Amino acid sequence: MGADILFSALLVGGVGLFVGIFLSIASKSFAVEVDEKEAAVLEALPGANCGACGYSGCGALAAAIAKGEAPANACVVGQAPVAEAIATIMGGETDPNAVRYVAFVHCTGDCERTQEKYEYSGSETSCSVISFAPGKGPKSCSYGCMGFGDCVKACEFGAISIEKGIARVDPEKCVDCKKCIKACPKHLISETPYEKAVAIGCSNKDRGKPVIDVCRIGCIACTKCVQSCPKEAIRMEGNIPVIDYEKCVKCGLCKKNCPRKCIV
Repeated sequence: MGADILFSALLVGGVGLFVGIFLSIASKSFAVEVDEKEAAVLEALPGANCGACGYSGCGALAAAIAKGEAPANACVVGQAPVAEAIATIMGGETDPNAVRYVAFVHCTGDCERTQEKYEYSGSETSCSVISFAPGKGPKSCSYGCMGFGDCVKACEFGAISIEKGIARVDPEKCVDCKKCIKACPKHLISETPYEKAVAIGCSNKDRGKPVIDVCRIGCIACTKCVQSCPKEAIRMEGNIPVIDYEKCVKCGLCKKNCPRKCIV
């Protein structure tokens, strides 16, 4: 009986030793090589996994940065502090000329400047649904912000709120994730440089009296902003002024000479 116990003990011990040696060899043979830079970059990223950088998440972005396929400042959530940390890891420097962009809602026609054509009584309060209602919604200006907050729901950073019936972006909170741009059914939101002083606060594609009839501040396409810009930084696309921020020097003359005060 003692011999049986000894044999069993030796058998179990031998199997354990064999398994241990096998696992040790396998771990070395099938080991996945870890990129130290990739791991360090991933550690520096905020972990939001929002996809605003264009990658599926922070892990994918870290891999792309480590391979040199994405810049150090690709994370829009982390902004300058994260970009600087990643640049240090990668042994380079951040681009001093990098431009920070924020979202801007091209509509200033709030409830004090516009009216309602009718009272909306539907149960659905989504911009994407109400934009298909008669007249593209109850607001007098069919081009303007409806204020039902699809962009607010899309923003994960609390940078957008509804004030006086229209969406407003807090540039200090905005990380330029572009989710609000995709959420707006009327395409009223775009990126504008954080450091620039002016933006066109209207998206009405009509001209003259039809605009005046629906909004007290709407652009009437008078082109005075175009004429007053000393750098030719403003052009008309249809009946809407468009600012070329590469040329804009923040002189403010367009805002000063706008008779409708829709440049903000």
